[in-house]
Amino acid sequence: MNRIENFVKGIAVVLAAAVALVFCCAFAPAGGGTAIASSARAMAVLDGDTGEVVYCKNESARMEPASTTKICTAITVLENCTILDLPMPVPREAVGVEGSSLYLQNGEMLTVRDMLYGLMLQSGNDCAVALAVIVGGSVEGFVDMMNDTVKKAGATNTHFANPHGLHHDEHYTTALDLSKIAYYAMQNETFRKIVATKSYRTPYADHDYDRKFPNKNKILFRYDGGNGIKTGYTKKSGRCLVSSATRDGKTYICTVLDCYDMFEECMRLMDKAFAG
Repeated sequence: MNRIENFVKGIAVVLAAAVALVFCCAFAPAGGGTAIASSARAMAVLDGDTGEVVYCKNESARMEPASTTKICTAITVLENCTILDLPMPVPREAVGVEGSSLYLQNGEMLTVRDMLYGLMLQSGNDCAVALAVIVGGSVEGFVDMMNDTVKKAGATNTHFANPHGLHHDEHYTTALDLSKIAYYAMQNETFRKIVATKSYRTPYADHDYDRKFPNKNKILFRYDGGNGIKTGYTKKSGRCLVSSATRDGKTYICTVLDCYDMFEECMRLMDKAFAG
């Protein structure tokens, strides 16, 4: 009887260990890092110098990114356009795009650089469409370019269907992927300069005053070392933010998706990362 009992106990121990292993594998963060509690439905904090995951929660869940999509829009433009300071006419497709807007007019002349600032600081959906048509020939052609950028960034669970982030059933990403795209974009000096700018102004044709683009990202104003990156919101996505900060030569990138207190939560998470 003792032999049988010992055998049964041995089998039980092996089964328990197997279950524990499966449980750990199932709930381990997909991209590495430490899983922690967060008010965001999904989030990821990356080391901005190495791209390694530091903290995460539901980091591989497919989510709507809203206007944080424009991170990919901007870096795709910067990698495929060499005429940043040449005035270009606003294409008719960009006029009257719903949501946040600079109210661009058909044929109005702006440089690609001006439109990039309008895209990233004021989140102009019309700027997104204008840039897509100018750089990609069409919105559809540019979206293909964006999805090529996604692959270069190593984001494997992302598909973009438009350049602005308004709802589309086939437009999705994850907190981890969006952080990877942001990390990739931040390697570009011009991109870094744009997203760290608190306010931008440019001549406004046929007006006796300049266009002014204040940045909507409160991280730049409220967080020590804050230097980017992009806010986003739709009713379906909730509040989204990809933030970045550098202190004493060390950088962290934090993405929170569907997070009501997005600024406060990003600041808390980056504080935790800086504290080690």
